[in-house]
Amino acid sequence: MGSGFLITLREGLEASLVLAILLSYVKKTDRWLDARYVWIGSVAAAALCVVAGAAIFVALDGLEGSAEQAVEGCIALFAMAVLTQMLFWMRSHARTLGKELREKVDRSTAWALSLIAFAAVAREGLETVLFLLSAETESASGSHVVIGGLLGLAVSALIGVAVYRSGNRLNLRSFFTVTAVLLLLFAAGLAGKAAHELRELVGWEDGWLVASAWNINSGPFSNGTFYDFVNGLFGWHSNPERLRVISYFLYLVPVLVLYFRDSTKQAPHVTATATGSSAQVV
Repeated sequence: MGSGFLITLREGLEASLVLAILLSYVKKTDRWLDARYVWIGSVAAAALCVVAGAAIFVALDGLEGSAEQAVEGCIALFAMAVLTQMLFWMRSHARTLGKELREKVDRSTAWALSLIAFAAVAREGLETVLFLLSAETESASGSHVVIGGLLGLAVSALIGVAVYRSGNRLNLRSFFTVTAVLLLLFAAGLAGKAAHELRELVGWEDGWLVASAWNINSGPFSNGTFYDFVNGLFGWHSNPERLRVISYFLYLVPVLVLYFRDSTKQAPHVTATATGSSAQVV
């Protein structure tokens, strides 16, 4: 549940911020009637993501043996790459995102606003589908991932509304920094998952790298609800092979260093005017 909640909270909030910026700016520029086009694009994108997610789930359901290992390994690798790119992109564009969106609105017709909203929501939604699918393969319960995902979406929507309506300056820097670290830990778990699945796919069953790094047979770190939580969110396992552990840290350490290397780069700030008529990410 933890991984699903975190993924949809982060992705949903990014989409909510974009919509808050668009809706605030069309109101500020006396184009409030065009707001309906923003909602048309958003709803269409959300519907596309739901259909795509259901289709992918149906297509992959029931896979066994080498096919399952190949698909899960490839999905984990792809999700890890996309998640990493998304976090670095958000960090580098956070300060100028609001300005870029407002410039697009100034140049856009009503239906072009729909395309902007559609692209923003579809991008976040399809990423969410991919990440939730990866979380489901890591977690003991797919239903828990879905429940956590719905809770994350609900919370992100509430935050988005608060950003739009707020008359104060809202600083989301800490939120985005903390969630970025947690999602990089999740991505590291995907790196370990990919190494594990692809090792099984090629039939590599002997050697030092395949032997267990540790073996915990009892307690909360071996089974139960807490185990499911840390397994789904951080990639923790009670009996992982050394290859899985090494892959985890080979990804995590250099990526964390790169992410925090330039301390002058800022995470997003969300601001709203005293009247609540505009919001922007700077």
